[in-house]
Amino acid sequence: MSKKNILVVFTGGTFSMKIDEKTGGAIPFFHGEELIEMIPETGKMANISIYNFGNFPGPHMTPEKMLDLSKIVNENIIRDDVDGIIVTHGTDTLEETAYLLDLTINSPKPIVVIGAMKTSSEEDWDGPKNLLDAIRICNNKNSKGMGVLVCLNGEINAASEVTKTHTENVETFHSLNFGSLGFVDKEMVWFNRTPKKLECIQTKNLSGNVDIIKVYAGMKDRLFKMSADSNIDGLIVEALGVGNVPPPAFEGIKYVVDKNIPVVLVSRCPMGETLDTYSYEGAGKWIKELGVIFTDYLNGQKARIKLMLALGKGVNGEELRKLFENNEK
Repeated sequence: MSKKNILVVFTGGTFSMKIDEKTGGAIPFFHGEELIEMIPETGKMANISIYNFGNFPGPHMTPEKMLDLSKIVNENIIRDDVDGIIVTHGTDTLEETAYLLDLTINSPKPIVVIGAMKTSSEEDWDGPKNLLDAIRICNNKNSKGMGVLVCLNGEINAASEVTKTHTENVETFHSLNFGSLGFVDKEMVWFNRTPKKLECIQTKNLSGNVDIIKVYAGMKDRLFKMSADSNIDGLIVEALGVGNVPPPAFEGIKYVVDKNIPVVLVSRCPMGETLDTYSYEGAGKWIKELGVIFTDYLNGQKARIKLMLALGKGVNGEELRKLFENNEK
């Protein structure tokens, strides 16, 4: 069989880093061509081409850069001479970029986002294995139509479901609610299920002015008022439990809603959905009556990405609510 043509888009992250002798800390260093030369097995598995998008640490990625990256991936995934795309990325914001790509790219061809938890200066550098696993996924016929995938440490997850769960362990990316889609083991790719949901928000714009506020015990209305008064376009609220807040925080949410700013409610819990189960003061039923939008299983950072894209497209009102709430259970 002829080898597939795979484009590797390098954006930086720990995958591209080495230990700086002066500071003793990891810094961006290698570009795509150098990294591919360090992993010569790639050429045996596929015809590899390279696009150097940048050399950004994960925290330096912005939604605007993510959207620019989406445009690059979109332009190349439609090419007849490209069978799949791999994106290397810093792990700190990897799930946000992967989810933005998932929402803005509509292609059956495999797109795999990878990173590394170890630098090239460390003996157990995990970058090469993650890249080789991603090539195996792109080569596998069952990877078509799965949306954007994330693969580290051999575990394959949907971009819409995965989150980073540990600060430094290589086994850090997991889909807490539904489990992984599959895994790569002994050079074989195995899929156990398809993603819970695939959707596309076709837009070339986004609103970068969306805040996240995390609710805590004894919270007042101050942060909500400060955020609303800074002319934000939207707000994500990470509520307690299934979707409840202290009474003063409820007044803060009401303040935001009264300014006609869309508010999306998620839970600060790592698993589960938001529901209007309770009706005591500040509980979900009160919040729902304000017109706040409830989500199902999105975490705060993913809900923010989705809201930014929706607002950038000009979605509002009931259409915006359906985008978040009209989900098949």
